[in-house]
Amino acid sequence: MKQRAVAALIGALALAGCAGKNQAAPPAPPAAQAAAPGGGMLSAKPAGQTTLAAQGRDPAEFPAYVEQLKQQARAQGISDATLSSAFANIHFVDRVIKSDRNQLEKKVTLDDYLTRVLPAWKIAQGKTQYRDHQAQVDAAAQRYGVQPQYIVALWGMESSFGKIQGKEDVISALATLAFEGRREAFFTKELMAALKIIQQGHIAADQMKGSWAGAMGQSQFMPTSFLNYGADGDGDGRIDIWTNPADVFASAANYLATEGWKPGEGWGQEVRLPAGFSADLAGTKTSQAKSVAQWQQLGVTPADAKALPGAATRAWIITPDDLQGRAFMVYDNFRTIMHWNRSYYFAISIGMMADGVAG
Repeated sequence: MKQRAVAALIGALALAGCAGKNQAAPPAPPAAQAAAPGGGMLSAKPAGQTTLAAQGRDPAEFPAYVEQLKQQARAQGISDATLSSAFANIHFVDRVIKSDRNQLEKKVTLDDYLTRVLPAWKIAQGKTQYRDHQAQVDAAAQRYGVQPQYIVALWGMESSFGKIQGKEDVISALATLAFEGRREAFFTKELMAALKIIQQGHIAADQMKGSWAGAMGQSQFMPTSFLNYGADGDGDGRIDIWTNPADVFASAANYLATEGWKPGEGWGQEVRLPAGFSADLAGTKTSQAKSVAQWQQLGVTPADAKALPGAATRAWIITPDDLQGRAFMVYDNFRTIMHWNRSYYFAISIGMMADGVAG
């Protein structure tokens, strides 16, 4: 049972991260919130018993709704040729609705999560993948000022180095989620972005596959993130995050650089907190930042032999499982990773994966 719970949480955290600028959907309404930014806790009861019909949306109305979407697309400059190809196989995807509403009510610890997503073999595979793609990874790293191990870590965590990208028809998934109605504006915007990607010639409509929530390719970008951060890594004029590793690496690095990555700085490290440490001091708000020296004066010490960075470095303390669990001192780059996915658990896993690849 515990293993299934952890597996379910991983999917939930992926959706929660979707709240960030890169990934799938914004958080569900509070009654069905997937995961708080602090990681782990999935709150309230799922809305799985609420039917579309009860919300005034009957699946039988989906074809007419699709015609409305086409009208909106035409108004945004999408050609009839693009619409014809994009909607050629349009269908209502019931499992997308079920996935969107299937929220887990369970507390899973950081250690549970890391055991599941970051086994030793995955770090070893990350080292191998970096060696196999080093020229392309290093080119993206140098171009955008992002250490290569973080590019590899995001690639490994998001799609298992390109092997798990999702097989859902993105147009159908986004149209279904827009039709469902709870986050209609968000998913409609993503659908329009997906149509622009097709029209720009980056990918054929029948090849645009992704997750149930519309996250695409080896970097699992939502369509708007593709338009904002997608990068042509090999100069062929197309951005292909599905099959072209050079574009995958360049796009991930461009995302981090655009969101404020600091070249040469790390993400953070595990620390020990002094007795009586106030929970109010923990968090990643700007107002909660202190210098490394100030944290040391409060009694914060490294948990292992890894030295803390320079005394003036801006840092935060986070306790993903509250004060009873592990504590970390994190830096500006950690907060940039959280733009990608707003889960402490995810950001820590990226940092640890990057450390393992670099080590």
